[in-house]
Amino acid sequence: MAKRDFYEVLGVERGASGDEIKKAYRKKAKELHPDRNADNPKAEDQFKEVNEAYDALKDPERKAAYDRFGHAAFEGGGPRPGQGGGFNQQGDFASAFSDVFDDLFGDFMGGRGRPGGGGRRAARGSDLRYNLRIKLEQAYKGTQKTINVPTSVQCDTCEGSGAEGGAEPTTCPTCSGMGKVRAQQGFFTVERTCPTCGGLGQHIKNPCKACGGQGRVEKDRSLSVNIPAGVETGTRIRLAGEGEAGLRGGPAGDLYIFIEVEPHPLFEREGPDLFCRVPVSMIAAALGGDIEVPTIDGGRSRVKIPAGAQGGKQMRLRGKGMPPLRGAGNGDMFIELSVETPVNLTSRQKELLKEFEGLAKDNNPETSSFFSKVKSFWDGMKG
Repeated sequence: MAKRDFYEVLGVERGASGDEIKKAYRKKAKELHPDRNADNPKAEDQFKEVNEAYDALKDPERKAAYDRFGHAAFEGGGPRPGQGGGFNQQGDFASAFSDVFDDLFGDFMGGRGRPGGGGRRAARGSDLRYNLRIKLEQAYKGTQKTINVPTSVQCDTCEGSGAEGGAEPTTCPTCSGMGKVRAQQGFFTVERTCPTCGGLGQHIKNPCKACGGQGRVEKDRSLSVNIPAGVETGTRIRLAGEGEAGLRGGPAGDLYIFIEVEPHPLFEREGPDLFCRVPVSMIAAALGGDIEVPTIDGGRSRVKIPAGAQGGKQMRLRGKGMPPLRGAGNGDMFIELSVETPVNLTSRQKELLKEFEGLAKDNNPETSSFFSKVKSFWDGMKG
């Protein structure tokens, strides 16, 4: 298949300037990067095609050769990386690789300045985490909380610039705005953070006295947070731009609020459902009847206990559970019976229970079944 025109690949006109070519390349490279197009099998080949086109057009000499001879300029001995008119074998190769890396990933990694380009983009502030405990009732209804967050905020004195009087920072003279310096060590080129500007690519002659040139100061902030109904332990709420202020006017980070719902004395939660363990007397379980149970919304519901109910029996109250964080309808509430054995019996009560036991031989089918199985087990062991 014939190669496409490099200008067409990048989507620019012939005669486009170096800045226009670079801008088009960065846009295409980010759109077609394989990590962003896992479901597109052609993305990797298209990404390579864009890189090849940029490699040919970013250098003025190679661009002139391509304009005159087309693809033939790089075939059969034409200038290519590592040969005449391209990269030398040491420092220039490292420099060119760094340029390509910055062009592709500059926006994701915070950006790095170019000589004459005004220095590196100001650093983004850090994200912050805040752990917030709420009650189950608040998770049911939703609530609003006011929290105090110790963080860094933009300096009002210099308006975040870091310079006294709001003066604009100048390009760092040591790294020429790159934020990094390179040193040749034999065959290798070593790159390290600029010691003068700390990697920012900018230099402030008169730092702001209020913030020491950082463009931000430490301060406690009071924020009002809306907690939606249905949250549970582990729910994360993101407040964009409410994190730490950026360095020297950079964008602020985000604030992440992690919810923890406190244990409740009456209800246990499993997803949208609630469970309530209700003790009932032995007599009430035997005879049956109605009981009144609480619900999470503060109301009451009547539940009918069937005669002869056993401990552990569950009864469902539909729609009396927790609301979902997203969606409609509530979960259910389950009442679990706990049959309570009477304690501290009087002599008369003991006499009545013994009398009842003598009359209740046919009223305990589970007990009779169990001991029948035990007898069969023992008889089998003897055999």
